Amino acid sequence: MSKKIIFLSLIVFFTPLFVQTSYPDIIAIKTEGVVNPVMSEFILKSIDEAEKEKAEALVIELDTPGGLDTSMRSIVKRIIASEVPVIVYVSPGGARAASAGVFITLSAHIAAMAPETNMGAAHPVGVGDKMDQTMSEKATNDAAAYIRSIAEKRGRNPEWAEKAVRESVSITETEALKLKVIDIVAPDLKTLLEAVDKKEVETSSGKHILNTKDVKVVHKEMGVRHKILDFISDPNVAYLLMLLGFYGIFFEMTNPGSIFPGVFGAIALILAFYSFQTLPVNYAGLLLIILAIIMFILEIKIISFGVLTIGGIISMLIGSLMLFESPLPFFKLSLKVVLPGVILTALFFFLTISLALKASRQKPTTGAEGLVGLEGRAKTDINKEGTVFVHGEIWKAWSDEPIKAGEKVIVEKMEHLKLKVRR
Repeated sequence: MSKKIIFLSLIVFFTPLFVQTSYPDIIAIKTEGVVNPVMSEFILKSIDEAEKEKAEALVIELDTPGGLDTSMRSIVKRIIASEVPVIVYVSPGGARAASAGVFITLSAHIAAMAPETNMGAAHPVGVGDKMDQTMSEKATNDAAAYIRSIAEKRGRNPEWAEKAVRESVSITETEALKLKVIDIVAPDLKTLLEAVDKKEVETSSGKHILNTKDVKVVHKEMGVRHKILDFISDPNVAYLLMLLGFYGIFFEMTNPGSIFPGVFGAIALILAFYSFQTLPVNYAGLLLIILAIIMFILEIKIISFGVLTIGGIISMLIGSLMLFESPLPFFKLSLKVVLPGVILTALFFFLTISLALKASRQKPTTGAEGLVGLEGRAKTDINKEGTVFVHGEIWKAWSDEPIKAGEKVIVEKMEHLKLKVRR
């Protein structure tokens, strides 16, 4: 009995030495492009999943030129409130964390950068509405105080953070490490996770020691929904969707019952208006585009000798250039999209309406109107009344002049199923 007790005691004592401790997985996501509501939703959802799965940490691989202040603030607030450690890793080489990306990077529990990356230029700019000097100063002071509070909370360099806002300074990864703006420079994710192993961070639930060495990394990508929404949030795509929507609705109105163009146009316009919510839309530009389309339609019905067409092209070109008003390059339309869009729209409306008008002016080929002007032959003598052979049929006919049988006749009109003819 005593031997059994000793044996069991040895098993209990030595088992932990041979069994490797198992830690939760690390979730890694990749975010590229403009900071917008789609990116914000994706990051927030990823943090929620990391907390639900009790992940060891969430790694956000970031590469952004900046974006919307509202989206950035929602991301920062969620990172600060996260119960799971969040690591923001500016990567791969050549990536950047500019403008809104600086706030996101500084808010992370661990901030890291890959070699040949940079961050900075976080001065606030007006998106949509232009800011006067007073409003600009208010926005700058607000952003400076916000980024300073974030840096101080994470124990990072608040002086540089404020300069990034007020003076739009930028730094490389080596300068960022030297100035204590970030925690580490790592060439890849594996090296980064090994370097931060056993580091202590403070989450919203308390202090947490990271166990990131040799832990399984689960890479999660944007779902199809987020990818589609992110794609249509591009100003060039939103512009094309708007034009396609106008084309579809117009085609359905001119050809009732086609169904498909109307459905397609309605869907395209709804998607375009969704995109407009995330973009700095100038509604004067939008009205100029609508005015241009009205001018193209009127050109077909009003003889203006090309004045309306020229006015429509000018109106659409100016409206397109004004549609998204922002100093940020990623919120502007490309001329490579605008110029073909204006030309194709002018051609589309001109050709479509011309064909419709031409069809409406064509002589009817059926019914009473279709018989007028046709040539036939007198079947009998027509002395006021008789019969004629027209369009493969025999008709009762009358004439104001006598016509002999066999003579060619032309139909002038039809009344009560009788044809009036002449030689």
